[in-house]
Amino acid sequence: MAKNQRDTDLPEIYRRIFALVKSQWVRMLWAMFCMMMVAMLTAGTAYLVKPVLDEIFVKKDVTMLKLLPLAIIIIYVLRGAAYFGQAYLMNYVGFSIIKRLRDELYSHIQMLPLSFFHKNDTGVLMARIMNDVNIVKGMVSDAVTGALKDSFTIIGLLFVIFYRDWVLALIAVTILPVAVIPIVKFGRRMRKFSTRCQEAMADMSFLLHETLTGGRIVKAFGMESYENKRFFEKTSRLFKYEIRKAIVRSMSSPVMELLGGLGITAIIWYGGYKVIMGTSTPGTFFSFMAALIMLYAPIKKLSPLNNVIQEGMAAAVRVYDILDTGSEIEERQDAVMLEPGHHSVVFENVFFKYEEQMVLRNINLEVKSGEVVALVGMSGGGKTTMVDLIPRFYDVTEGAILIDGRDIRDVTLSSLRSQIGIVTQDPILFNDTIRKNIAYGNLDASESDIIAAAKAAYAYDFIQRFSNGFDTVVGEKGVRLSGGEKQRICIARALLKNAPILILDEATSSLDTESELAVQRGLDNLMMGRTTFVVAHRLSTIRNADRIIVIVDGRIVEGGKHEELLALQGEYHKLHQMQFDNKAWSREHGAESMEHRA
Repeated sequence: MAKNQRDTDLPEIYRRIFALVKSQWVRMLWAMFCMMMVAMLTAGTAYLVKPVLDEIFVKKDVTMLKLLPLAIIIIYVLRGAAYFGQAYLMNYVGFSIIKRLRDELYSHIQMLPLSFFHKNDTGVLMARIMNDVNIVKGMVSDAVTGALKDSFTIIGLLFVIFYRDWVLALIAVTILPVAVIPIVKFGRRMRKFSTRCQEAMADMSFLLHETLTGGRIVKAFGMESYENKRFFEKTSRLFKYEIRKAIVRSMSSPVMELLGGLGITAIIWYGGYKVIMGTSTPGTFFSFMAALIMLYAPIKKLSPLNNVIQEGMAAAVRVYDILDTGSEIEERQDAVMLEPGHHSVVFENVFFKYEEQMVLRNINLEVKSGEVVALVGMSGGGKTTMVDLIPRFYDVTEGAILIDGRDIRDVTLSSLRSQIGIVTQDPILFNDTIRKNIAYGNLDASESDIIAAAKAAYAYDFIQRFSNGFDTVVGEKGVRLSGGEKQRICIARALLKNAPILILDEATSSLDTESELAVQRGLDNLMMGRTTFVVAHRLSTIRNADRIIVIVDGRIVEGGKHEELLALQGEYHKLHQMQFDNKAWSREHGAESMEHRA
């Protein structure tokens, strides 16, 4: 977002933050009551300076010597209790807001389409949820607390100084408008550098996520020094903006000190002159000075508090950038439930454009209930995109996809996706037990159902070899399992979901021959009786498909059974020749290589 756009949006951001705070209005009211108590009692201590000096030290009143120290103790006890109350309540408000913002942000991100994740780095999104939201919390619980408490304190102390000597008070308050100017200027620069810092932090988070998850490749290629250099560049950029923030923060205090010093110098001269001339008492003057010095402290705090607010606003803009990102996949208000059962799928004059590139062109395909259709073609032809349109990971640009004659845009997303099972080339497992990974799409599944799914996926035997069986934690991305084992867990998960439409996207392409055979047996069980789309590079795995569809440059160019397509001598025949000629060449030259080494 451009800078001027950010500034234009600030009033709206303030309104939305206020709405969050307003949701905790009961605790806010109690916190404000405690703040007013702190302010009144602080003003009370300044007010008592006059009777302490005049009655005890000048008039030597023994009764006041007994009463005034007791009054001071009571004031400080009550002030401490009120301070605790406002601190606890405002922290509660701050943490409740941070929880709500994080929940909203995470929930919203989960609802966004796949295209959003292609455009935004994982590390950046993590930084928004973790770092930026935390800065917003600091603005609410720390800055708002400080601003309210200090404002109440300023009001209370202003009452004392005007009550004691209104002429001196007028001299003192003339400095306040001058003090506002540096506060505003420093605040603008603080927001600018805070935005840069948060952007640099997001870049660093992305690099961390990328290199830590790809640690194996970094080490394999000996790129530790290169990655160190990249990380050092990111930390240097962050360091540069942090230092600029520190300069702004450090300058605000001395400027306020100078302005305050000038005001106090003038007041001491004029106040001392009045005491010498006998028009005021020492108690009145020192009570005034005590209130003024106490007044100076909260005014001085306004500049750093404004810096915190500007940091928080910069973070809030970034958070709401995400929350205001709309989903391209919208559910119609009159959407109906897609009833469970066996389904047919029809692509009707489907076109799909991703950004400016046309990926699919005029796709027409009817897949009957229970039919197994394989999609083949060169990489980048549009096979995966085509099957991604069925669960509405993307929406068609033109045309329609029909399930049982109904446009999928007319049914609810939840009911549509509940009827679709997916097994991908990269098996996605969560750092949890095998049991929970299998039951991921059906959390109410019984133990017997989980075991039956594992057996049908040919996963039960290797699961039992683990000492903890189904309670074995698979590690991040299933790191404790082999590729074939991970894929069979994914097949068991799809089996347990028992969806009538099945998408197999390169489900065996990354496996060795032995693992592929075990996985294929599980897939055969999974496909039984389901309307199945198989995206495949290995033509040997789809010979038994009911139909094979050949896709070239986003168009369907051929369709039929394996033998029929070979007889056409067309695109499928070319793919078959390339693949099996390469295999024959590999076997021949592999044998020669073995002989040479022998």
